[in-house]
Amino acid sequence: MESSTPPRDTAWAMSQENLDTIRAFYEAYNRRDFDHLPKPLHPDIEVVPAGGQSPIKGAARVRAWMEPDAFESQVIELLDLRVVGEKVLVHVRAKIRGASSGIEIEPLFWAVWTFNEAGITTRVEIYLDHQEADALEAAGLSE
Repeated sequence: MESSTPPRDTAWAMSQENLDTIRAFYEAYNRRDFDHLPKPLHPDIEVVPAGGQSPIKGAARVRAWMEPDAFESQVIELLDLRVVGEKVLVHVRAKIRGASSGIEIEPLFWAVWTFNEAGITTRVEIYLDHQEADALEAAGLSE
């Protein structure tokens, strides 16, 4: 009988690949290089923005959503990454400057990335920093 769980070294390799994908994604994002992401987004990807905004569905819509419009600059700094099966919990700091106001802010937030068996991102859920418990639960790390 075959096991549905991949061997430990295969799971580790997939986890490492997912972490590498996330790091490369944020590096491309910080360069505003939205056309050269490390891996294509799943065609049916769903991004759930923070603050109760409606989910964004589909790779083309997510790609358009990533383009800064109200910000002159936005740089994401990775603070922590935790792998839980096919999910990765990411804690980040965004360094943002308003396009017309010039106001600078540095909000913290959480993201839960979900990958399929091919290592392609299928879902990203974003949580404000004070929603840490919700982010941990979504990643499968709640106490």
